[in-house]
Amino acid sequence: MSHEEHFLSPQLLSESDSFILFYSSQILVRDEEVLWNLEQIRDHLDDSTDLILLQQDADTAVIAVSLQQDISVALHAKLNSLRSLLFFSDQEKFLLAGRASQLVDWYKNHRFCGTCGTRTIHHGSERTLVCDHCSLHFFPRISPCVIMLVTKGDQMLLAQSSRFKSNFYSCLAGFIEIGETPEQTVHREVKEEVNLQVKNVRYISSQSWPFPSQLMLGFLAEYDSGEIVPEPSEIADARWFDIDSLPNVPSEKISVAGKLIGTFIDEVGKR
Repeated sequence: MSHEEHFLSPQLLSESDSFILFYSSQILVRDEEVLWNLEQIRDHLDDSTDLILLQQDADTAVIAVSLQQDISVALHAKLNSLRSLLFFSDQEKFLLAGRASQLVDWYKNHRFCGTCGTRTIHHGSERTLVCDHCSLHFFPRISPCVIMLVTKGDQMLLAQSSRFKSNFYSCLAGFIEIGETPEQTVHREVKEEVNLQVKNVRYISSQSWPFPSQLMLGFLAEYDSGEIVPEPSEIADARWFDIDSLPNVPSEKISVAGKLIGTFIDEVGKR
C-alpha cells in the first residue's frame, strides 16, 4: 500500500512496513534491533497512536511510532536511550533511529500553536503542522552548531565537557547564534571556552546529530595566540595532545569529531 501523507492512521499500514518504537523519549530495542514489523506491534496500535512516516521506498515504508504505554515487556525488548545506539554495529540503523527520534520530538512539542494555543493539524502533503487560526506552519527544525578541532603544529586541542562526565576527550563545539556565520562562531566559541584566538578556519564535514536535533558543521582551525583557560561551566579540562599519544576520543565511524581528528592526523602524516 502506498502512503501519501506524513502522518498515518493504523488503517493505512502495510505488512511490508517497518516501525521504530518510542516511549517516554526512549527507544525500544531487542538484541541491537530497532526495526519492528506490523505483526509484532499490531495489537498495540489504535487511533490515538502517533504514526509518522519516516521514509518510503516503493511500497515499503519506515514509520516512527510514539507509544502511549510501555510495551517493552510484551515485545521482550528494552527501553534504551538514543545515545546507547551510538556504538551499535549497524550505524545506518542509528542514523535512521536518530531521524525518527527528532520527528517524534518535533510532533510532540508542536501539538499546539505557540502564538494562540490552538491545536495544530496535519498538513496533507508537506511535513508540517498547521494552525488554522493563525495560518502558521510549524516545520521540523534543526539547531546549527559548529564543532572545531584547534591545531598547533602537530598537536591538537581536546577537551572534556563539564556537563557530560565521561573519560572521553573531544573537540570544542557550540551553537551558531543569530547573525553569525559558522566561521564567526568558531572564533567566538574557542575564545569563550578556552580563551584562545584561532586563524585559518577550514570547513571539513557535517553530521546530523540527534541530541536532540542538531546539524554539526565541522571545522579545523589553527592556533593563533593565547593560553588555555577553560571556562569552568563548559569545560572540565582542555590541553594539547600529540597525535601519537591521544586520550580516548570519539570514533571516526560515528561522529564528525572523530572525522576531524582523523583528518588532521592524515594531514600531519603527509607533511
